[in-house]
Amino acid sequence: MNVQGKIKLIGETQTFGSGFTKRQLVIETSEDQYPQVISIDFVKDKCDILDKYKTGQSVDVSVNLGGREWINPQGEAKYFNSLTGWRIEKLESNGAIPEPPAAQPIQKEQNDLPF
Repeated sequence: MNVQGKIKLIGETQTFGSGFTKRQLVIETSEDQYPQVISIDFVKDKCDILDKYKTGQSVDVSVNLGGREWINPQGEAKYFNSLTGWRIEKLESNGAIPEPPAAQPIQKEQNDLPF
């Protein structure tokens, strides 16, 4: 699943007592009819991916959607969703995913021999 938008915030890497690391990316989907502000977490070794990006850039983020159930002390079930990023790419200014340049044909000089 992919989410496209402009970077609104790149958080600092957080390290927890267990050694788990997490970094928050917030993007705004300005191309939609109803723009959304979406928080995406990058975890563990994926935190460093965000180092080469900055606020305002248009990006395409590959995410995994996760969910879980938690039973609170009163015995009530609560449900949570999470978006975990695993890849991010800069988009062209028109919002399209950049395509690799077309291969240029190799031209032989007139004096080239076939052997």
